[in-house]
Amino acid sequence: MAIRERLSGNEAVAIAMKQINPDVVAAFPITPSTEIPQYFSQYVANGQVETEYVPVESEHSAMSACIGSQAAGARTMTATSSCGLALMWEMLYVAASSRLPITLACVNRALTGPININNDHSDSMGARDTGWIQIYSETNQEAYDNFIQSVRIGEHKDVLLPVMICQDGFITSHAVENIELIEDDKVKAFVGEYEPEDYMLNVKRPISVGPYDTAAYYIEHKRNQAEGMKNAKNVILQVAEEFEKMTGRKYGLFDTYRLEDAEYAIVVINSTAGTARATIDAMRAEGKKVGMLKIRVFRPFPMEEIADALKHVKAIAVMDKAEGFSAAGGPLFAEVRSALYDVKERPMMINYIYGLGGRDVRTSDIATVYEDLFQILKDGQVNEVYKYLSVRE
Repeated sequence: MAIRERLSGNEAVAIAMKQINPDVVAAFPITPSTEIPQYFSQYVANGQVETEYVPVESEHSAMSACIGSQAAGARTMTATSSCGLALMWEMLYVAASSRLPITLACVNRALTGPININNDHSDSMGARDTGWIQIYSETNQEAYDNFIQSVRIGEHKDVLLPVMICQDGFITSHAVENIELIEDDKVKAFVGEYEPEDYMLNVKRPISVGPYDTAAYYIEHKRNQAEGMKNAKNVILQVAEEFEKMTGRKYGLFDTYRLEDAEYAIVVINSTAGTARATIDAMRAEGKKVGMLKIRVFRPFPMEEIADALKHVKAIAVMDKAEGFSAAGGPLFAEVRSALYDVKERPMMINYIYGLGGRDVRTSDIATVYEDLFQILKDGQVNEVYKYLSVRE
């Protein structure tokens, strides 16, 4: 029977880590993810887990330690945010290319500079092409559920890639919500034991981790890595199906809300989806056919599935909580627009950069986006594709 609790997103993830009982956790504190290793270190001190906790001097060292322990055959985890993730940059690539299924809790926060400790998605979006699977969480419940599923996903023999579970800093990481925890024994059984085929301490099968690849091998290495990312899509769905049988909670590559007959839609990530639902309900009551698609899995990017879900919509606003500095829009916009390129009757599309550095996003802001879509369809053209929402010009 599920355990009903009231927890912050950070504590929920720390409890998931405790239930999984990894071999190693290496971490360095940074706001707003600090609480995750802080809570977990208490579990270590109290003897509630058998984990080797490695305090280090920086996030670069944290990921380096994670790479070493995972390569040695130990199930390994960490947590970070913002500039901490940026300091890991070099090692993120090493972890992914070495096919090490490390699990990382990323509590999304703006990148410096200017210095800002509040939420946006510039940290994880900056790491989108490092080779890590990226799964996003709207609520505390989703952060907890996603973290448990991530271990199975990354460790699958057809994937063998590190996984980043993202949630919005402060908005979910520190806010307390009602949550249903799974019993410890069920989590342990669901995740199972880590039994790698190749690891450095396996004397019967010697391997090299992180070798120098000459031109004769490098592209094959990358192709092999890319196949793991392709395979991850089906594995994510398989794991989600098993998770649903255990908990009754259903997850897919993305979530839709009142999208089936929608003529106008927005595409969002993480906690903004809750604000969007309230706006959609109010506008639906007025007879306006509006809907939403919320991204859960950003890497691998579910291109064909998103195109199929949005192909009937007349006008779409893609909302980026990160500035891509491409002078053509944000990273999510580029991906979604590309996904719809082969649709015969493509919807008209617009991009909004919003919420940077923790700027509030209200239902009135979402309503403004829909009003712009109404006008676009009425005019039959998009005058300004790339815009900012709720900014002092």
